[in-house]
Amino acid sequence: MHSTFNRIQNVFGYFTSVAFAVAAAIAISVILSPQTPSASLELQNVRVIKGRPHYYSTKREEYAHITFDLDADLSTLFNWNTKQIFLYITATYASPSPATVPPSEVVIWDAIIPADNAPLHPNTWVHPDPKTKGKAKPKFKAKSKGKKLPAGKPYPAGAQPGILRLDNQKPKYQITDASGKIAERGNATLTLHWNVQPYVGLLTWTNTATYGRWSGLKGGRSKAFDFPALLSAENVKKEDLKTDKGAEAHRLMAG
Repeated sequence: MHSTFNRIQNVFGYFTSVAFAVAAAIAISVILSPQTPSASLELQNVRVIKGRPHYYSTKREEYAHITFDLDADLSTLFNWNTKQIFLYITATYASPSPATVPPSEVVIWDAIIPADNAPLHPNTWVHPDPKTKGKAKPKFKAKSKGKKLPAGKPYPAGAQPGILRLDNQKPKYQITDASGKIAERGNATLTLHWNVQPYVGLLTWTNTATYGRWSGLKGGRSKAFDFPALLSAENVKKEDLKTDKGAEAHRLMAG
């Protein structure tokens, strides 16, 4: 007869085999869920100024501050296996020597959008947020040191994750270049990207081509633009050049 240990081992082995088979079936089944993402991304304003681009910068250099409008419907990216989506916008611009050096690409804004079946996710976002009159903000606020952040809130009734309406949105990160100069660079564009993070299975990234029931992203890229000439600090209000990330850091330090 088998010992108790052998019986437990057999049961555990059977359980893991079934769990793996179920997880594999769930991961593969997402290809049956149709995806039709669409987005409109437009440049609102761009300014180039010389100064400290971040509150922790140690030197003055040229940096670009970009504001944009985003109207996106990514709701079809959410299915039974979607945990959250990491969404980000990049700015691509030409290098000083385009013939020998490839274009540069930097992230100017990002957000984590959880699925509606994760109602206590601390980063639950609703766009637009009626409490902030359309300005996107997370559903929690940082408190002073020593205090825990409150638990996340579920999406309100009728809200759907993946619907974004951002008007004149400030960036999270300023744009700087390794050369320290970015004024009057040409052929720049803004592009929307995402990374779908499932409960089980492989990560999927932005797709622009159609694969079966998964349609590529329609839109999601701005028209080409040029960075303007350097603007003097006296002609720009410091409040206008703040980023969302910088404001968050300021609140944490103030607390």
